[in-house]
Amino acid sequence: MSAVSFSSTVQSCSQSSISRPKHICSGGVRITVRGCPLQAAASYLRHRVRLNGGDTNICRRFRGLKLWMLERLNFHLHSKKFPPAKESRRSRSQNRSQLTNNLETGFSNEKRTTPASSSNLDISDDAVTYIESPPLLHTSSLSTPTDVSRAPSLSIAVIGATGELARGKIFPALFALYYSGFLPENVAIFGYSRKNMTDKDLQSIIASTLTCRVDHQENCGGKMDAFLSRTYYINGGYDNKYGMSKLNARMTQIEGRNKANRIFYLSVPQEALLDVASCLASCAQTQKGWNRVIIEKPFGFDALSSHRLTQSLLSKFQENQLYRIDHLLGRNLIENLTVLRFSNLVFEPLWNRAYIHNVQVILSEDLATQPGRYFGHYGIIRDIIHSHVLQTIALLAMEPPVSLDGEDIRNEKVKVLRSIRKLEPKDVILGQYKASSENHVDVSLNRLTPTYFAAAFYIDNARWDGVPFLVRTGLGLIKHQMEIRIQFRHVPGNIYHECVGHNIERTTNELILRDVPDEAILIRVNNKIPGLGLKLDSSELNLLYKDKYKSMEVPDRYEHLLLDVIDGDNHVFMRSDEVEAAWNILSEILNEMDKENISVELYEVGGRGPVGAYYLWATHRVPWPEE
Repeated sequence: MSAVSFSSTVQSCSQSSISRPKHICSGGVRITVRGCPLQAAASYLRHRVRLNGGDTNICRRFRGLKLWMLERLNFHLHSKKFPPAKESRRSRSQNRSQLTNNLETGFSNEKRTTPASSSNLDISDDAVTYIESPPLLHTSSLSTPTDVSRAPSLSIAVIGATGELARGKIFPALFALYYSGFLPENVAIFGYSRKNMTDKDLQSIIASTLTCRVDHQENCGGKMDAFLSRTYYINGGYDNKYGMSKLNARMTQIEGRNKANRIFYLSVPQEALLDVASCLASCAQTQKGWNRVIIEKPFGFDALSSHRLTQSLLSKFQENQLYRIDHLLGRNLIENLTVLRFSNLVFEPLWNRAYIHNVQVILSEDLATQPGRYFGHYGIIRDIIHSHVLQTIALLAMEPPVSLDGEDIRNEKVKVLRSIRKLEPKDVILGQYKASSENHVDVSLNRLTPTYFAAAFYIDNARWDGVPFLVRTGLGLIKHQMEIRIQFRHVPGNIYHECVGHNIERTTNELILRDVPDEAILIRVNNKIPGLGLKLDSSELNLLYKDKYKSMEVPDRYEHLLLDVIDGDNHVFMRSDEVEAAWNILSEILNEMDKENISVELYEVGGRGPVGAYYLWATHRVPWPEE
């Protein structure tokens, strides 16, 4: 009769050895474990196993047990040497149940099938050999086994790691999150591009861009070193399919057998997006956790190209895997829109056509801001209006969501976008700056590429019927400014009209949410001027962030957005139906531009923009805001 024995000594698992049997049906099978906690299995076997049929019966009863035992022993060896940070009571209970279930399954299956001979039960040792990674990488860094204590629970791959966006924004934002504790200590950062570099080369490039914020000075150097030590580089070459296989192999090698989630940031040109995304989907996704993919704007060139892009992406990924990022939506101002409205009773009852006369969204860039490399082809409508401006309007105008869950908010946003009236040429002013090389701006723009856009949007629903949402945004203007102005209606039958004077517009109540130049929340109200007599003045009640929150440094927009991706919060990322609805609003204007039926007004660099914008405001009976 074969003997199965479990021997134990006081020797620690770090010095343990496992004698693997030649075959479970070989004569004199012995599985020896020193210092590892499998007393439960031994006790179970003593009470449940009846050895009464010779070697053939044992083989039948222990079919599959060898595979489970060796996997279990391997797990215990690693967990003894590198214990997990936390193990819940529920997890420990599940492990115990799994032990019972696996053994029960082996016995119950045996009752249903009886092989003719023991030779049919051959379970080779190769069946339980773990494959560390595909033989795609031939670097010295992979010749040593992975340190389990460093195995990541989150892997972030930046595709296009040597580009300007990755170097200037993505890697610094990831480091800021790592320093602040918003990334796990064992995170792994992977850079992927076509350049022939090493891990050290990428770490050197990244190190030159990393800085610690004012409130991040303690142990800054140590944190940088730790972050860089967890950064790896993959040369993808010019074959994305093979390159993504290399990336997957490297990520798998670093992750080991741990469960690890993956985030892929596609910082690539628009013309390369589909090929990269397709190869990533088929070759680089993990099966041990979730996968999330970040895509940079613009999301197509027009409605048709955007639809094709969306269909292609959805054929490879689920909707909840896609995060279409717009860095302008990472501003604190955007986050404040819903907070101010839904957490303050003073605003929500007034948030409708009965009390609000108009809403203005203003975004102007001065000469210090340079557009992206694709701007000359796409223009300001496709670059800023389609995503940032329309998303801002949607957040301002949406109905209260059921909850703060991202999908609930997106459901309300898309309702607003579908209710926005298609733009007509009479409600749009387009402009382009006229400049020379001395102005340090792009002077090679197509003559039909707008750098300025002003328009009046209308939302055809019960809450906002008849309220104009006026937008003006442009490049090369007199100053950098970003704010939202909500102007209320005049007080009906105002008994103080004689004290106001001729300019009644100065007495209009107004809520101003400002991001640039100085972040602030301002409320314009009317008050009595101190002294004898009765004179009214329009004053601002202001919350100036730099005074209220002096000791706090505002995180970068990419920090906000990357943290949202990590947390799975997708409320400021456009869903496919939002992308489609936004293009439908703009499609008529874009078609008219392609037919050259809309003129583009020139304006001076460093000026206030086209004169036509002033007339557009007057047409809709909205005073031009003071500058």
